[in-house]
Amino acid sequence: MRLLAAGFVAAAVALAGTAPVRADQTSDNTPGAFDFYVLSLSWSPSYCRDKGGERDAEQCRSGRPYGFIVHGLWPQFEQGYPANCIASPPRIDDKLIRGMLDITPSFGLVIHEWRKHGTCSGQEPAAYFDTVRRAFAKVSIPAEFRDSDRPRQMAAVEVENAFVRENPGLARDMIAVDCRGNLLREVRVCLDRDLAFRACDEVDRKACRSGRIEVPPVRGP
Repeated sequence: MRLLAAGFVAAAVALAGTAPVRADQTSDNTPGAFDFYVLSLSWSPSYCRDKGGERDAEQCRSGRPYGFIVHGLWPQFEQGYPANCIASPPRIDDKLIRGMLDITPSFGLVIHEWRKHGTCSGQEPAAYFDTVRRAFAKVSIPAEFRDSDRPRQMAAVEVENAFVRENPGLARDMIAVDCRGNLLREVRVCLDRDLAFRACDEVDRKACRSGRIEVPPVRGP
């Protein structure tokens, strides 16, 4: 599956303005014109071990035991996706940002996600982040990831199957596991505009195909 950001903090510096169109991005950046959402859930222990420990204190050095956190809620087309849909997006109130830190524990990431993806939702910031929270609430995290206090070796399909078992109505063509090297990176769940699970062929085709991947343990408080 495509890799949209090299890291949360690096991503956060991509500020206002329309970025160059990439192979998986389209040039149709009309706010509110999209087909469905991808809810991207990042496995925080992998991010912090891979690159974030020294750069993202909010997420990686706070002492809180983060497992899956919300990387973003991304408007998508059946092929490609819009991005940076408002050249000079409205500033997000600090109170609104702080209100998201329980599920997206990075001040810079919240700002980045609004600028790059939220502006394409056709919603104001408060409404968009309310949608993010409601989307996250739709997905039940399997028990093996809620209480992951030891490293695991799993096939990517085992991660996918755990989410399918835990979430009635979620099928394997509606979810994709993303890995980097041998590390679990993200789980991406496709939702329609009413936040019901839906199929997403392009997202599913780009999923991790690794045989075995490592799932680092959740850090203790």
